[in-house]
Amino acid sequence: MNIAVVVRQVPDLIEPLEIDASGAALDLSSARFIVNEADDHALEQALLLKEAGGGSVTLVALDAGDVDDTLYAAAAKGADRIIKIELDQESPAPQTAAAAYAEAIKPLNAELVLVGVQAHDELQGVLAPLLAAALNLPYVGVIRGVKAEAGAVTACKEFPGAVMSQMKVKLPAVLGILAAEQPPRYVPVSRIRAAMKTTQFESAAVSPPAMAPALTVKRLSPPAAGQRAEILQGSETEIAARIAGLLAGKGLVK
Repeated sequence: MNIAVVVRQVPDLIEPLEIDASGAALDLSSARFIVNEADDHALEQALLLKEAGGGSVTLVALDAGDVDDTLYAAAAKGADRIIKIELDQESPAPQTAAAAYAEAIKPLNAELVLVGVQAHDELQGVLAPLLAAALNLPYVGVIRGVKAEAGAVTACKEFPGAVMSQMKVKLPAVLGILAAEQPPRYVPVSRIRAAMKTTQFESAAVSPPAMAPALTVKRLSPPAAGQRAEILQGSETEIAARIAGLLAGKGLVK
């Protein structure tokens, strides 16, 4: 099976993020970027399908930020081809990004396109369905596990309340991956270094039309600081009495 996987970089939320001078965007000049978690699961699912039934896995990513580190790791995991998209915009609107990915993916004639169903710097997980629309392919999202069949795949879709269903999806199609059948595999640093010496990135020059985002952010503000936790000190008896008093004060115990 010929599989294409979209991989994105997102700001690492462990690091503090600052608002820029405009007050309407984040200042990412000093942010650390990591692979989007759902996209990492999409790559893992593609590799599992390849291992189960053969085929190839092509990774497609925007050439921005620290993406090379992610791409070398993907090569070490087993990705067959890696395509970096050259795009003038560092943070394109989801519509522009979807059009760029679609331009790079169309020549691949992929039978299956996998992309993370969401990213934490994206509102409402819009990239995956926008990509399917740009490719003119059917789309099913919030997928947890995929099995290949002749000319189709069986996708396990999760609904609210952790209700699971199995859907037979005819190929070609786009799937929004929430989680792979198993956690993304770990790759030793030695294998990543070896991949850095042998992996050749392909370049895709695309020219998608610049599109305005569907939603414009007018102002950002940090969350209001809440009350700090009270650290209980004293003997076990004193702490237990204090806890009982707090619960009684809230009407939880009598």
